[in-house]
Amino acid sequence: MSSTSSYEVRPATLRDAKAIAEIDVDAGQAHWREAIEYCEPQVFVALEGAQIVGFVGFDRSRDKGTPPTTGEIWNIKVNPSHQGKGVGLALWDAAREGLLEEGCSTVTVWLPLGSERALRFHELAGFKREMNTIKTLPKGDVRIEAIRLKRALS
Repeated sequence: MSSTSSYEVRPATLRDAKAIAEIDVDAGQAHWREAIEYCEPQVFVALEGAQIVGFVGFDRSRDKGTPPTTGEIWNIKVNPSHQGKGVGLALWDAAREGLLEEGCSTVTVWLPLGSERALRFHELAGFKREMNTIKTLPKGDVRIEAIRLKRALS
């Protein structure tokens, strides 16, 4: 995957929390205000004009036992009306550059097994499924099966 995106990607500001929460219906505005304020994770937004059309949260891996050179995409979401138009790729490119600047050499992401679109996107971006990592995670009132994917950053 290579980026030929016309979307602007920049670090999120506190004013962006509401728009991010509207895209990420699983988390509220307060969650994103806190993430942006404390940079945990780092949050970038993709813009089309002045409209936020997607976001990515990334930082060091939260998985126990991983080396400090392992980064993680904590969350990447695109407004459904902009999926398939290069927003995800622009966000991935920004996250990859940010993780490289932090000294990371590999990156992981946890994805729901049933999310074929997200799995396909990440596999096209060079991520490989780690079959021995499947686990059950809480998501609101339900539990989902998720798998970790991994790739080198360079």
